[in-house]
Amino acid sequence: MDLNNITQEEFERIEAYLNNLLSKEDLLIFENRLQNEKGFATKVEDIKTVLTGIEAQALKEQLDRFHEELSTNDKDTIPFSPKVKSFQLRKIAVAAALIIAAGSFWFLNRNSNEQLYADFYAPDPGLPTTMSSTDNYEFYEAMVSYKQGHYKDALKTWTNELKTEIDNDTLNYFVGSALLADKKESEAISYLENVAKQDHSIFKSDAFYYLGLAYLKNNNKEKAKEYLQKSDFTKAKDLLKKLN
Repeated sequence: MDLNNITQEEFERIEAYLNNLLSKEDLLIFENRLQNEKGFATKVEDIKTVLTGIEAQALKEQLDRFHEELSTNDKDTIPFSPKVKSFQLRKIAVAAALIIAAGSFWFLNRNSNEQLYADFYAPDPGLPTTMSSTDNYEFYEAMVSYKQGHYKDALKTWTNELKTEIDNDTLNYFVGSALLADKKESEAISYLENVAKQDHSIFKSDAFYYLGLAYLKNNNKEKAKEYLQKSDFTKAKDLLKKLN
């Protein structure tokens, strides 16, 4: 069971699906993903196993309390088979313990990665805008929106400009930065990787650092370390020490 590549958002969505809590629209989207996305069905089964284990452990605890209460009453009036009861409870306990151990490892690992991300992530401060606007007014107007925390407004402009300048490293970098700041780490990765591939980009080291953080938030520790090692940032080296 590999739970390291399941994000918190995915876990919550899968849990909602298993508990029949998705809306009709979200259910259609989920089932389409279930049928067409490679490996997603396995993630669903893994989460189902973890949740089943948690329920089994809760049931065991309830049964233990129930039998403790029974033991205080008149035992002669209660027919039961100690061997059968003990065997069944032991099976439930062992299965639940194994499953919850795996789940606990995942939760602790995920929480650790998220804490490191929170400690080391800060949005890119952006480019100066005071002397800018004559050459590309829309770009710098979007930069002002980005600096004010209006990431969706900035993204609307920058992604539109990318349609005609697909390899522009500045646009790719700040689209990736805005997506990261908007808590869309998975979406940010492809844009930052476009920058990382460009040898002469002034944003290359920055892109390596933020790629490392994006992969860390997605619980892909090895990929995170791979990119952090390429960054010249002191913070990248500090984060690597904590990951090693």
